[in-house]
Amino acid sequence: MMKALRFHGQRDIRLDDVEIPQCGRGQVKVKPAFVGICGTDLHEYLGGANIMPTTPHPITNEKVPLTLGHEFSGVIEEVGEDVHDIKVGARVTVQPIIYDGTCGACKEGFINCCDNNGFVGLSGWGGGLSEHVVVPRKAVYEIPNSVSMEVAALVEPLSVAWHAVNISPFKKGDSVLILGGGPIGLAVIQALKAKGAEKIIVSEIAPRRKEFAKKFGAHYVLDPTKDDVVTRVREICDGSGANVAFDAAGVQAGLDQAIQAIRARGTLVNIAIWEKTATITPNWLVFRERKYMGVATYQEGDFQDVLDAIASGRLKPESMITRKIQMDEVEEKGFKALIKDKDNHVKILIEVSP
Repeated sequence: MMKALRFHGQRDIRLDDVEIPQCGRGQVKVKPAFVGICGTDLHEYLGGANIMPTTPHPITNEKVPLTLGHEFSGVIEEVGEDVHDIKVGARVTVQPIIYDGTCGACKEGFINCCDNNGFVGLSGWGGGLSEHVVVPRKAVYEIPNSVSMEVAALVEPLSVAWHAVNISPFKKGDSVLILGGGPIGLAVIQALKAKGAEKIIVSEIAPRRKEFAKKFGAHYVLDPTKDDVVTRVREICDGSGANVAFDAAGVQAGLDQAIQAIRARGTLVNIAIWEKTATITPNWLVFRERKYMGVATYQEGDFQDVLDAIASGRLKPESMITRKIQMDEVEEKGFKALIKDKDNHVKILIEVSP
C-alpha cells in the first residue's frame, strides 16, 4: 500500500492508503518529487466535483475519489515492457493530458482538444500527490541537469502560457495586454519576454501580484479599480490599442475592457477557465474586425520547449515558488493558504519525496 492525497468531495481531501499501481507495457512508474497546487485543484476543492468525474471517465473508467496532483516532477523507478529509451533514475516532469487518440481532434494532432480528454491527477490514473504513479512513457520528459526538481514542477503551468503565446498571432514588436497577475498571467509574461516582447501591460488589483508582475518583466502595471484600462492601454500603445491581449482572469469586467483595449484587427486570447457564463458585445468585435479565440492547455512539443527555455536561461521561473510544504500539510498550508492569502502566493509546492 502507499499514501495518496485524494479528492472525495467539496472541501473533503484525505490522505488515504491505496494500492501501489503496477507498471505495464509502454508505461513508466514515477516517484513524485514536487507537486504544484493549481487553480483547478482549488476550484474542485471549493465547489467540486466540477471537472473531476463522478461517473466513470470514458478513458480511465475511474471516478471520485481520485488522487490529486497534475503539476509535478519525479524520478523514474520502473519501466514497463517495450520501453527502451528512458532508464530508471531519470529525472522527469509529467505531461498529464489523457486523450483517446481516436477522435477527430486527436487525429489532427490536437490532443489538448480531445473529445474525451482528462488529466492525470484530475480524471484518474493516479496523480502526483502519491508515493508512486504510473503513466504512459510518452507523458514524461527528461529534465536537463541544470533544472531543479522544484522548477520542473512548474513546467506544466508554464506550458499553458507558452502554448497560448505560440498559438496567438503575437510577433516580436507587438504590444500586449494581460488580464490577471496570478500564476498563469505571470507565466504569460515570462513566455512573452522569452519571445522578445517589448511592451507588456498587466491589469491586476492585488498589490503583491502587481509587484510580481513587475519582477517578471511587465513594463506597465495597471489597477482596474483606479485606472481606466481602455484609455491607458491606448495611450501606451500610440493611441491604437494593444495588438494582442491574454485573459488569465476570467472576469466579465476584464473581458469588456480587453475587447475595447485591443486595436483594429487585434486579438483577445482567452486562457481562463470561466466559472460563470460571460457575455460579449459582438459589435465591439465586428466594427474593428477584432478576434476572440480560446486556447486549451498545451500540445505535444510545448513541454520540451519550456524545458529548453529554462535550461538556456530564457525562462527563469524560480521565484514563482512562494512556499514548500509536506503531504500532510496540503489542506491547511496549501489550499487554505491560497484561498485566504492568494495575493501573497504564486505557486505552493508540495514535497512528496526529497
